[in-house]
Amino acid sequence: MIVPIGPIHPALKEPIRLKLQTEGERVVKAEIEYGYVHRGIEKIMEGKTWQKAIYLSERVCGICSYEHTQTFAETIEKISDVDVPPRAQFLRVIANELDRIQSHLLANSTFFKSMDHETLFMHVLELREYAMDSIELLTGNRVNMGWNVVGGVRMDADERHFEPILENLKKIEDRFEIVRALFAEGPALALRCKGIGYMSKKEAIKGRAVGPIGRASDIKEDYRVGHYTYDDYFDFNVIRRKEGDNYARTMTRFDEIPESISLVRQAIENIPDGEVRTPADIKSGYAMRKNEAPRGEVTYMIETNGNLIKNISIRTPSITNMDSCARYMIRDVPTVADAVSTYASCDPCVACAERVAITNEAGKTIYKRLDEVI
Repeated sequence: MIVPIGPIHPALKEPIRLKLQTEGERVVKAEIEYGYVHRGIEKIMEGKTWQKAIYLSERVCGICSYEHTQTFAETIEKISDVDVPPRAQFLRVIANELDRIQSHLLANSTFFKSMDHETLFMHVLELREYAMDSIELLTGNRVNMGWNVVGGVRMDADERHFEPILENLKKIEDRFEIVRALFAEGPALALRCKGIGYMSKKEAIKGRAVGPIGRASDIKEDYRVGHYTYDDYFDFNVIRRKEGDNYARTMTRFDEIPESISLVRQAIENIPDGEVRTPADIKSGYAMRKNEAPRGEVTYMIETNGNLIKNISIRTPSITNMDSCARYMIRDVPTVADAVSTYASCDPCVACAERVAITNEAGKTIYKRLDEVI
C-alpha cells in the first residue's frame, strides 16, 4: 500500500511529498518528491554584484541563513586575497554559534511536535527565544541578519551587546539540563526514539550524511575543524554518537548546544581590538569554500568577473541528509507515525535542498530525484 504524506501536512514545516510503501503498519520503502518551492537562486545571482548576491544567499535558507553569507563572503575573500581582521573573525564566530543554538533548538522542538509532545515542544521553543534575542542584539535582526560583508562584518559590537548576550546564554543554561533530561531520561519518549530510524555508519557514508545527522551515526566530520578561525583561536569538542537512530540525532543536537555556548563565551572574553572590515578589491577568479552550518556542510563554488558573479553553485546539507533519510532511516520503521517523526529527526530544510532542475531544449523544466543527480 502507498501512503502519501504532504505536500501540505501539519507535521511538515515546508511543502514536500513523502510516499511511503507499507506492509500493514510497517514502512518498507520511502520516496521524497521535491519541486514545490524551487526558486533558482543561483541563476538569479548570475551577473549580479557581490552586494546583491550576498543578499540573495542569505535567503537560500531562512532558518540557518547566517552561514550562507559567511561562506559566500569567505569564497569571495579567497578569490580576492582579502585578510579578514581578527576582531571580525571573532564576531563571525559569535553570530555563527548563536545561529547554531537557535537552529538546533528549533529542530528538536519540531521533532517533539511530530511526536505530539507539546510540553517539550514549548519548553525548547522558549529556550530558543533567548538565542534569537541575542542574535537581534548583535546584528539588529532575528533572521536575515545582513551581518557579513566581503572583508569582515557590517558593524562592530561592544560590552553593551556582549553583556546581555551572556545573560541570555546563562538563562539557556539554567533550564537546559532539565529540558534535556526530560527527553534523554523519559521512558515514554525513549520507546518511540531508540532503535527507530536507524542508519548505520556505513549507510551514512554511502548516503553522504553530514552535520549532526552524520555524526549521530559516528561520522567524524565537522567543518569547523580546519577552519582558520576555529583552529587558531578556539577549543571545542566534536559531538558524535554511535546509535544512529532518532534518539541519537536529537541528542547530538542537544549536546552541541553547550559547545556553542562555550565558543560564544571564548569569543567574547578574548575578542581582540581592531577594525571589523578590510576594504576589498574584488578580483576575477574561482574559489570554493566549505563551512559547518547547523545542519552540516554548506559549500559555495563561485566564479567572478570582477565585481560580478559569473557562475555560482551552492551545495546545502539538507540535500544529502534528506536523501539518506528516505533511503535508510524511514525504511523499516514500525509505523507511519514513526516515519513522520523520523523525517523530522533529520532536520530537513526543503527550500535550501531544492537546487536541482534540468531544462530541456523545448524549455520544459524537469525536476530530478536527488539520487539521479548527486
